[in-house]
Amino acid sequence: MKEELSFRPMRRFKQQATREECLSILANAPRGILSVHGENGYPYGIPMNYFFLEGKIYFHCAMEGHKLDAIRANDKVCFTVLSEPVKHPGEWWNCFTSVVCFGRIAEVNAQERKNALLRTLGAKFFPAGYDLDNDMAKNAPRALILELTIDLMSGKHVREK
Repeated sequence: MKEELSFRPMRRFKQQATREECLSILANAPRGILSVHGENGYPYGIPMNYFFLEGKIYFHCAMEGHKLDAIRANDKVCFTVLSEPVKHPGEWWNCFTSVVCFGRIAEVNAQERKNALLRTLGAKFFPAGYDLDNDMAKNAPRALILELTIDLMSGKHVREK
């Protein structure tokens, strides 16, 4: 039986970004903050490179550590991304859009899928001409891919004023 999810509505609803704006930011931003339930009751937020594909968010990481211990104990996470700030003519403050995704995260265990996702990650971050095959041969066996399935996504237009 699937868990019923209930999230509170956005308080500043007049600043709410559209779904399309949120998806565009997720598709284009290079990194965000992944927040997990850390040790001793403290939240743990980690800056992470990622890519967005077919409605899911993917991360790569090492095969052990604080983040993975936390995820294995509780798969509910929050991922936050900011668009690049913009200053409009005549204004001193920054404007940007934040996107917050609540969801569940899982390890991708199928080797063929993991390798395909690592290649997608490489295509986003590595420069043209980079020897991705050599990198994959050396590093893919030691890398883990995490897949975030989004339960709720919301975006907010922010004026730092």
